[in-house]
Amino acid sequence: MYEGVQIHGTSGQPVLLLPGGHVSTTGFYPGVIEGLLEDPGARVIVHDRPGTGTSTQKGTLAEASAHLHSLVQELGMGPVVVVGQSLGGAVALLFARDFPDDVAGIVLLDATPINDTTVAGGTEQAVRALADTETDPEARQAGMEARTAQAEQLIEALGLGAEQAAALRSIVAVDMGELAVAAQGLGELAAAFDASELPHGIPAAVVSADYPEDDDSLAAVMRAHERLADALGAPLLRWPGSTHAVHLDHAAESLDVIRQVTRQAAAASGTTR
Repeated sequence: MYEGVQIHGTSGQPVLLLPGGHVSTTGFYPGVIEGLLEDPGARVIVHDRPGTGTSTQKGTLAEASAHLHSLVQELGMGPVVVVGQSLGGAVALLFARDFPDDVAGIVLLDATPINDTTVAGGTEQAVRALADTETDPEARQAGMEARTAQAEQLIEALGLGAEQAAALRSIVAVDMGELAVAAQGLGELAAAFDASELPHGIPAAVVSADYPEDDDSLAAVMRAHERLADALGAPLLRWPGSTHAVHLDHAAESLDVIRQVTRQAAAASGTTR
């Protein structure tokens, strides 16, 4: 059995949760597991792939989709609805492209745009550059304190609930060097990514944060999300005031979208509760 796998629920459409960055899946999506168990009734897979979260195994971004394929096959729970936020969304897209028979549906929550070489490569470089400034304990502590302060401001500004606030605090409390390792190869993977190879017409939804359109780099992210929605034949959703952490600041809306795609996938496959 793969390391650290948790299966919540005993019947219904399987859903695989992929967190952003390299953090643990546990606690990343507050309320989602409970919400899916209640409605529509699903089996939710929680697992930290190698190189992320609590996993003790080494792994790379390039190996992620093959690992997930092996996981789903060993569990005998495919095809799954795969839900990914940020870098987890990029992994979800790679998984859907490489192993479409494993994927019954897909929900992207402000996914890192693996379909845009410039944005993806720039993201990898930015994370690496930040990691390079935090190479000693004092610099790491200063970086952590700065990110924590920003998170607290966001928590207050958005009025996040206790569970969502705890999740955001956990997300920002990361070692940037470890995140840089987890994101290594993102630009190269984007250069080889062809969105036309994605399964078109499966139950899917693409959620994009409400970025200001006068910021060229963020506008490029939104345009990449639009192209992903077109490639998947999926709706593009953008809720006013949503941020990159859309699963936290629009938790109810995000859960509703995941539920809708899960219901559609279950209906398509004939899966019952």
